[in-house]
Amino acid sequence: MAAQAAFKKLRRTVRQEVERQAERGRQVRLMFQDEGRFGLLGSPRRCWHLTAHARWSVRDWSASTSTPSAPSARTTACWTALVLPWVSAETMSLFLSEVAQRHAAEFIVMVMDQAGWHIAGDLAVPQNMRVIFLPPYSPELNPAEHLWESLREDCFANHVFANLDAVESTLTNGLVALESNPTRTHSMTGFKWITSISLNAS
Repeated sequence: MAAQAAFKKLRRTVRQEVERQAERGRQVRLMFQDEGRFGLLGSPRRCWHLTAHARWSVRDWSASTSTPSAPSARTTACWTALVLPWVSAETMSLFLSEVAQRHAAEFIVMVMDQAGWHIAGDLAVPQNMRVIFLPPYSPELNPAEHLWESLREDCFANHVFANLDAVESTLTNGLVALESNPTRTHSMTGFKWITSISLNAS
């Protein structure tokens, strides 16, 4: 019951903010933000192989990581991703600034979780943006989570990377492939409660 009440509150808050900004004559864009951690650690997955042959999946336990942030727009494949070396209020502020500049003519309603660097006092939120936080421990409400699942399955499963440059190259190629396939991206991120919200941004 508590989880359902939290979801209803989130849905109501997002809808009200979108409507409030639209009534002020602003072009409103609804986006969802999340971080995904990628590194030299391969993710073992099941795979097909010939009956007479053993299939080995090697996992490297070296721990170098690269973290992109990618908010998912409601109805379009318009999204922003940055590959960054770590997460902090500083890098999060950099990311929000990049999103705000790309959509300078619009007001952005940005939904994200309550990670420590998201709620930090020194986080810089641009003037054309309002941040709305997801309920605690509710990743299932964030459509951006599915982007990471897709990238890990398609680009990182059963792979070992020699260095972080190879990780970043693979990650960048995967992000570009997702962005160039709006139909697939929308199928992963177009939650019904989100697509039912009327927006006026192109």
